[in-house]
Amino acid sequence: MSRRSFRTSDGVKLSVLEAGVAAERQKNPDKLDKLQLAFVPGWCMPAALWRNQLLALGARYHVLALDPRGQGQSDAPARGYTAERRATDLHEFLQPLSNVVLVGWSLGALEALHYVHMFGAAKLAGLVLVDSSIGEEPVPSSSVPFTQRLRQNRVKTLEGFVRALFAKPRPKPEIDSLVRGARRMSLDNSVALLSSPLPREHWKRIVHAFAEPLLYVVTPQFAAQARNLKENRPGTQIEIFERAGHALFVDEPARFNALITTFAESVARK
Repeated sequence: MSRRSFRTSDGVKLSVLEAGVAAERQKNPDKLDKLQLAFVPGWCMPAALWRNQLLALGARYHVLALDPRGQGQSDAPARGYTAERRATDLHEFLQPLSNVVLVGWSLGALEALHYVHMFGAAKLAGLVLVDSSIGEEPVPSSSVPFTQRLRQNRVKTLEGFVRALFAKPRPKPEIDSLVRGARRMSLDNSVALLSSPLPREHWKRIVHAFAEPLLYVVTPQFAAQARNLKENRPGTQIEIFERAGHALFVDEPARFNALITTFAESVARK
């Protein structure tokens, strides 16, 4: 696994984790899978959470994971925390690639959908949306708004948020590192990412119009949405991780990696 960076059209340096067979593909282009897998993390989280996926899936595929602006080891500028700019960042990240299976988790799933809305799906061989509300019924319930709790006590709220990502407890140094990383972004910018004016129907329209293979992987909180999506968009593949936390690919990496491999194989045969 290696790290590189690129500069966006508005001058921000974004970091990318990369693994797999890119170099071997150049030597033996006919002997390896031509699909590329690109991963996008959720709100304020780093690309490094996809470490298990990069290492396992990199044995067969060219695999990349983006640190969005303000996250991981990317720059944290004062601007650009809108759906449009983040989708543009994703477009520029994917620009050198082709035949991509794009995997977006949580906010990253919505950013992947907005990328499709703004730039089309020509580069995509398939799309994987991981544990995100994508506009189907029912509407997720909520109590005290998360953004309100962030403004009241950011550190405590972030600590609770990070711990709640995992069903299986993670080491304290890892939790502390994720909280520190989440605080690199300013409070106002982190809230801005969660305050999109786009309605739920926006995401639903994009999902239903997406013509390539689609896999929706969720925990029980979105199980009803998954079943409705399968009914309303025939051909959608769904998978429910009953015992995992929101970061289900961390809690159950072997199962998730096998699921992505099977999906990628079906896309390649298409």
